[in-house]
Amino acid sequence: MGVRFRVPLQKLHPLSRAIHHRYSGNTNPQRPPHRTAARYFTSMSRLPMRPPKPPPGSGGRSYQQQRSFWVVRLASRLLKLRYILLGSAVGGGYTAKKTYEEWKDMLPDFSEYNWVIPDFVWELSEQIDLDKLAKALPEMEEIAKLLPDLDKIGENFTFLKSLLSSGVSLGSEVKGASGLHLLLETPGDPPLKATDASAAATQDASDKQYKKSSDKERVDQLQEELLRTQLKYQRMLERLEKENKELRKVVLQKDDKGIHQRKVKKSLIDLYSEVLDILSDYDANYNTQDHLPRVVVVGDQSAGKTSVLEMIAQARIFPRGSGEMMTRSPVKVTLSEGPHHVAMFKDSGREFDLTKEEDLAALRHEIELRMRKSVKEGQTVSCETISLSVKGPGIQRMVLVDLPGVISTVTAGMASDTKETIFSISKAYMQNPNAIILCIQDGSVDAERSIVTDLVSQMDPHGKRTIFVLTKVDLAEKNLASPSRIQQIVEGKLFPMKALGYFAVVTGKGSSGESIDSIKDYEEDFFQNSRLLRDGMLKAHQVTTKNLSLAVSDCFWKMVRESVEQQADVFKASRFNLETEWKNNYPRLRELDRNELFEKAKNEILDEVISLSQVTPQHWEAILQKKLWERVSTHVIENIYLPAAQTMDSGTFNTTIDIKLKQWTDKQLPHKALEVAWETLQEEFARFMAEYKGKDQDDIFDKLKEAVKDESIKRHKWNERAMDSLRVIQHNALEDRSITDKPQWDAAIQFMEETLQSRLKDTESVIGDMVGPDWKQRWLNWKNRTPDQHIRNETKNELERLLKLHEDHTAYLANDEVTTVRKNLEGRGVEVDPVLIKDTWHQLYRRHFLQKALSHCNLCRRGFYYYQRHFVDSELECNDVVLFWRIQRMLVITANTLRQQLTNTEVRRLEKNVKEVLDDFGEDMEKKTQLITGRRVQLAEDLKKVREIQEKLEAFIEALHKEK
Repeated sequence: MGVRFRVPLQKLHPLSRAIHHRYSGNTNPQRPPHRTAARYFTSMSRLPMRPPKPPPGSGGRSYQQQRSFWVVRLASRLLKLRYILLGSAVGGGYTAKKTYEEWKDMLPDFSEYNWVIPDFVWELSEQIDLDKLAKALPEMEEIAKLLPDLDKIGENFTFLKSLLSSGVSLGSEVKGASGLHLLLETPGDPPLKATDASAAATQDASDKQYKKSSDKERVDQLQEELLRTQLKYQRMLERLEKENKELRKVVLQKDDKGIHQRKVKKSLIDLYSEVLDILSDYDANYNTQDHLPRVVVVGDQSAGKTSVLEMIAQARIFPRGSGEMMTRSPVKVTLSEGPHHVAMFKDSGREFDLTKEEDLAALRHEIELRMRKSVKEGQTVSCETISLSVKGPGIQRMVLVDLPGVISTVTAGMASDTKETIFSISKAYMQNPNAIILCIQDGSVDAERSIVTDLVSQMDPHGKRTIFVLTKVDLAEKNLASPSRIQQIVEGKLFPMKALGYFAVVTGKGSSGESIDSIKDYEEDFFQNSRLLRDGMLKAHQVTTKNLSLAVSDCFWKMVRESVEQQADVFKASRFNLETEWKNNYPRLRELDRNELFEKAKNEILDEVISLSQVTPQHWEAILQKKLWERVSTHVIENIYLPAAQTMDSGTFNTTIDIKLKQWTDKQLPHKALEVAWETLQEEFARFMAEYKGKDQDDIFDKLKEAVKDESIKRHKWNERAMDSLRVIQHNALEDRSITDKPQWDAAIQFMEETLQSRLKDTESVIGDMVGPDWKQRWLNWKNRTPDQHIRNETKNELERLLKLHEDHTAYLANDEVTTVRKNLEGRGVEVDPVLIKDTWHQLYRRHFLQKALSHCNLCRRGFYYYQRHFVDSELECNDVVLFWRIQRMLVITANTLRQQLTNTEVRRLEKNVKEVLDDFGEDMEKKTQLITGRRVQLAEDLKKVREIQEKLEAFIEALHKEK
């Protein structure tokens, strides 16, 4: 965590000279044009808050004596320490006052550390009025009397002028060193006093010292003094920051009675991140683009983007690979301050402890899995954003988006459009006019090989929102023959792109096992010993990732404050337009979005499923019995009854019936019965779904209900164990032949008669289609027979004559009979095929047999008495009635068994399946989007999103104003 400084607003960047472009104009005419790293406060040029001890050259006088001549002591100190201010001292008190006011504006703001410094220090500072002290300075004439010999001063000034003419850099360093020393004297210091004699003696000693040294030695001496001062205070500040971090951690862990300022800051970035998450989904679904600020991290592949982001986040959180593309989708990282160093995904409740190596490994693995999952088949990169939040002590608050690295060539294993996809993703993020572009350039490779700089120049040609970062500076210094190229890069002279600021960082030695602390130590040691900093090629504020994170955070929040209210107004206007459209088109309907509509439809469907349990047993059994007979009646008539009826006696008839019924029961009947039951359940479920009329019925649910019905039926599996028990029940029912009373006999007669009449009607219809219209239809409806129908009609007439001659004819024609019929037809000029004769005979005999069976059925109405006597001494035999009674009883028992299974088991299982399908559909947003569609749904979705975004933005703006 760094110290924030109060800098005038005219600066392009509020933190330090790091974000001030070297080509920008000077907006403050009162300040001198030459400003160096020493005059701008950064993490490597911060100063202590206590004054230095009085110098030993006080002439042996006591401290009390020095207090009596504080004005003379102040002027003597200025002359002794920095020759650059000596000419100003000649000007008098006015120049001293002006210099004091200038440096007063540049003093850092330590208000955030008020809780660290004891209260008595602030009480002491309140008792000392610096304005009154400045006004109390004497006039120019009084100071002139107290100054030493002006002749000697003139000689020293002449020497200083010649020294300055040799180069601007020396003057800048001297001036910066002077500024540093001036800041050592805090406003609350007691005035230092000295006698005229001590001042003169000090001036003489200084003159002799500088006369003995050469110009070069003096320059080297000043540079070394400046570096020693910077390193000294850097170590002091690092120690203070370490202690401060521990104190901040304790404060953040306190309850609501503690300091609220940190909690406001913590919640502020969380609010902003929530807004960006909602906007990310809104942008993806509705093809819109918000203009809220983000820090977009772009760079060539393997340039060190991820490493820089990890240094800012203070944890190795991203998967790594040597030369392989690891960042396959945008990763949004929300950095905020917290008591514990943890990370969490937006859609997950798990916290990863970043202080534990196993959690770090798990986090890297999870990020890699999410990236690969987001990439569609046949692609290499994805535009789907992974949202991650990182909290920890001392982390700067901001939102960064790490993008896939820009490539120049598509290699093996990549999709052919990978290069274009990466360019489109990068442009989509960078074209946001409020996005801060963090351009990462590898310092260890030739600058001419850079691809990303041209892309950034296109998106931000004036460099108003770009921060340039040169990585791997240690390798660059080692490999480059001309280190001045690094200076040209960080000064913005080598690349055509422009930027707010330029930074040089070191992100480790290249080993994936390095910790963040070891990288920080390595970076600090490198820059302390680097000739780049020692020779002035790099300024102190331009190095280390700590200074970079401070600068980026400051720029990020400045951009947020400037643009967030404008974005809130945009969404407010959009909300008004959507609400107006809803009122005009759907004035009487509630604004239900897709999720709310799904819940409403879900309740309706569950009510319909529950209605199945309210179906009466009589209804179930009637439906089951009817459908089962429709399914098996053809088999019973064609395969069981007709073949058995061809036998000559009752014994053979009953034997044939028993054998065929046993085979039918063992192989087909149970399976057919379960099919009927399953189809009946489906039809009843569909009927309830279609006939349900609720007070809020809406046709917008039709597609969803149909999909739920189909999927539930598809998932439903009938209990296979029911087939075995049903087979036993059906077999026992068919073996029973004992009709106990006359009503059962009459019911069997009625069942048989209805069945035979239905079959006879169907057979008459088939014969009518075969032979065509009769004479009535031909005369009344003007219809004619086709040639084929004419042939079949002639064949029918010939076969009917055969049946009249042989009423007890068997079901099949003999070959000689077929030949006789064919020849008879040929004699009448009708050519006919034997196959046609047999087909026509089958239908005619079927009609003949059914007519005889109906006549026999009428005779058997009074046959119950003979049945009880087993048809002894009776010419009437009604075994076919017994067969139909057995079939009817089997249908009743089977329907009852299936009804019990339906109501007790299958309806509940179907209800469970419906609930599971609804739950699955509820979790599948894509499925809901397909099944619940229409402008009404889309409009409600837009309204919900825009309202949520506007409310979040207003809450964030309110919190932002409170923080100000």
